[in-house]
Amino acid sequence: MKKKNVLIAISVIIIIAVVTVPFLVINISKAFTGQEQVVRTDWTFDTGSFIEENAEWEIDITRANLGEGIYAFQLVPKDIESEGFTYYDLEVQDRLYNTIEELKASSDISWTATQPLAILNPHGTGSNGLYLYFETDLETKVNYTIHVDNSEIPDFSAEAADSSGKEYTRTHEFQIIGLVPGETNEVTITITGSWGKERQIVHFTVDVPETSSGYPTQLEVSEGTSAQSQSDGLFAMMRVNGYLGYGFFFDNDGILRYEMVLEGYGLDRILYYEDEMITCVSSSKLARINGLGRVTRVYELDGYDLHHDISLGAEGEVLTLAEVSGNETVEDRVLSIDLESGQVTELLNFSELMDSYYETTRAVSPSDDFFWQAGERDWIHLNSLAYSSEDDSLILSSRETSAIIKVTDIHETSEISWLIGDERVWKGTEYEDKCLTQDGDFVPQYGQHCVEYVADGEEEGVSYISLYNNNYWSINSRDLDLTVDDSVGTDLYDTEGKVSSVYIYRIDEQNGTYSLEQSFDVPYSSIVSNGSRCEGSENWVVNSGMAMLFGEYDEDGVLIREYEYPCTMQNYRTFKYQMSIWICYD
Repeated sequence: MKKKNVLIAISVIIIIAVVTVPFLVINISKAFTGQEQVVRTDWTFDTGSFIEENAEWEIDITRANLGEGIYAFQLVPKDIESEGFTYYDLEVQDRLYNTIEELKASSDISWTATQPLAILNPHGTGSNGLYLYFETDLETKVNYTIHVDNSEIPDFSAEAADSSGKEYTRTHEFQIIGLVPGETNEVTITITGSWGKERQIVHFTVDVPETSSGYPTQLEVSEGTSAQSQSDGLFAMMRVNGYLGYGFFFDNDGILRYEMVLEGYGLDRILYYEDEMITCVSSSKLARINGLGRVTRVYELDGYDLHHDISLGAEGEVLTLAEVSGNETVEDRVLSIDLESGQVTELLNFSELMDSYYETTRAVSPSDDFFWQAGERDWIHLNSLAYSSEDDSLILSSRETSAIIKVTDIHETSEISWLIGDERVWKGTEYEDKCLTQDGDFVPQYGQHCVEYVADGEEEGVSYISLYNNNYWSINSRDLDLTVDDSVGTDLYDTEGKVSSVYIYRIDEQNGTYSLEQSFDVPYSSIVSNGSRCEGSENWVVNSGMAMLFGEYDEDGVLIREYEYPCTMQNYRTFKYQMSIWICYD
């Protein structure tokens, strides 16, 4: 009898486990992905000694002796601990700006290179950015070098990008970018006249606080085989899981040079517009930010959540991929944001644009590869977009269908022009005849990310696009059984013997064909990732998110240098930007 009761108890436990464990796994997974919608509630930071209160602008001014030769102010909004406070609020930004303007105009202080107005993280958006303001008798420019007494951290040198936009000026206002968190940074400022003569050299040290995120300041670096030099710029790591709500900017030596503090989510991409950057600062908010870190405009996406990419569209417009908040159908909308008025318009709803295909799909089930999305209708999963004004078109990447889709006349009639990918996915649908014909013997892309324009073609109707070919096949919205090439991965976590690739396709719309013009293999990542040109260079930056690696490759796809980084499961993208609003390059 006792044995029987034990067996019954064990059987009950097994049944309960079988029934509950899948739900627990799904709920835990949904909680993990739900972190993208979390909004920061704690903006507080360590400050120096209180000096005075600016009652008009409700800002406390503190001062810290950051090191030998310089004192730096810190500006603390009085409501920083209030519910709903955020630095991505124009009222808060205006208060900070007006406080800085009053400090600049102080009647009893002349701000000089040896006694500059220095403010650490002046606008709350960059934890290790140091604002400097001073005047010189002649028109000059400013270069600086940052040295850390650590043999593993090379010196960092840059020409400051003055907020005036001028190379030479008497009034200097800029951010020093490059201070290493948690280190004593020795800064040398060189002030040079327009005839090339050094007018002044100033030294000071800055003891920079540790990172706000807790992210490491050095990445593990390994050398590739290419002899090509690396391009100028900073690697921008975007949506690092485990560290959402931050953007990390690393130099060529793998040293963290700027930690951007966001409201939540991550930096899907950085766009330049009128000498400012535009980027995502939470899952439902974009912002324009100038070179001093000041937020000058906020765009609220009421009722929508961002997902995966933003792009400049027509004049004065940003296009973004999104989904309706709380909707069963996800990742299938394109929004238009008017940069002047701030108006947000739903430009494309793919469940209507491709309604006949949409009706053949279903919600993700607990037994599908992407089980954590169980109950969601992730039928197309758009993950990148690239705009062309020539025919008012978008080229979009659909991970779920492993297809690249072109939509023309997006602001008027919106029509599917063509698709690229495994034609069997579209067999029997109205889009079967929209598929371009593969020209050449190669395995098409599967599960691709980050499709981008590379160049116009040599004749009308020809263009070149690049993409990160994850080389991973999975479909969770249809019961479609395809046999794919052995080189293609079909298991989300099985990386053995698999590689991903950067592809460059030649698109010939006149003849209805596409061909593989160039490709090179990179570390395998079944999902996320990107392969993109480094800004201002023919080199490539490639992020393999699941492998937790990014690298810079020469124009032929040979690795120059690779960086290993920590994260929870994945980092979505890494781009390389020259960041001209911060730093000038020769």
